[in-house]
Amino acid sequence: MSKTLALAEHLIALSSVTPQDNGCQSHLIGLLEPLGFVCETVESGNVTNLWARRGTAQPLLVFAGHTDVVPTGPLDQWTSDPFTPTHRDGKLFGRGAADMKTSIAAMVVAVEEFLAAHANHAGSIAFLLTSDEEGPAIDGTVIMCDMLKARGEQLDYCIVGEPTSANEMGDMIKNGRRGSMSGKLVVKGVQGHIAYPQLARNPIHVAAPALAELVAEQWDEANEYYLPTSWQISNIHGGTGASNVIPGELVIDFNFRFSTASTVEDLQDRVHVILNRHGLEYTLKWTISGLPFLTPRGTLSDAICAAIKSETGLDTELSTTGGTSDGRFIARICPQVIEVGPPNGSIHKIDEHIEVRYIDPLKNIYRRTLENLLT
Repeated sequence: MSKTLALAEHLIALSSVTPQDNGCQSHLIGLLEPLGFVCETVESGNVTNLWARRGTAQPLLVFAGHTDVVPTGPLDQWTSDPFTPTHRDGKLFGRGAADMKTSIAAMVVAVEEFLAAHANHAGSIAFLLTSDEEGPAIDGTVIMCDMLKARGEQLDYCIVGEPTSANEMGDMIKNGRRGSMSGKLVVKGVQGHIAYPQLARNPIHVAAPALAELVAEQWDEANEYYLPTSWQISNIHGGTGASNVIPGELVIDFNFRFSTASTVEDLQDRVHVILNRHGLEYTLKWTISGLPFLTPRGTLSDAICAAIKSETGLDTELSTTGGTSDGRFIARICPQVIEVGPPNGSIHKIDEHIEVRYIDPLKNIYRRTLENLLT
């Protein structure tokens, strides 16, 4: 068994359902301190965070990730216990196998191998880990980034171990993510008997033209890195449940996934313009869960792409698709942030897994990237 596989199995066996770390980070500290890392544990709420740094020189390359995992879902639907690492058909099964305990294991072993071969390398190496990525994300990476900024730590490069590959290891990496902004729209009407519509005001009817316009609106255009900004309704509710009552209000939940081509202020203003143009009486509450970030092609992406090419022979694709990640917080204090990890087809699913044949190549990609940047 390779050292990376053994460490991945050890971490999977620790049932760190968000926001619990359940000993993952303390085990990693036991591996990092002998390598010369100075480790700091920061607890906030029920969340455990780790900042571990080796060296003081620039440039500083940071490996970032999360030790928490999503809940298992119904245990009786799993083929094997989600926290008992199990091998079947060349795959390692367990919650966190793909998202993202194998990535963390690969990062740690990659650093160990790199230091053994390059004891006098340039720059510094650090780890930024949290147990709050799969949860509300308010006590984790965001507060660690605030702490690092407050004390003047300069991050130059950051590799986030999110599962980014599509079909083969290294075929896709993420050089940015779209922002996420939600709205809860309540359209006011006048409740009444459905047989006397002239005495009521149906909020569903009055809102429909505005909703159609919001759906048809082109919020911005695609570019080299981003798809066009998307506006989508996720939930809609109106009515009392009775078939003879015109509802008094309509409640709509919607979400923007937006690129760096749009701003929060512009999107909000344009929504209000459309709603006001249709004469709606409404309230609208906004929630921003993440701003977009982008790392254009440059030193870090070139180093990672070269490492992937050397290890796998693949020409990797830079992408900004998918959901949000903690990269959105790190990008505020680090100019180059790239996400690199295993295939994501099984993440958050029953019987989450990673193909064993990908585990050591992932470690080698991380090690080769270190060599490209710090030697």
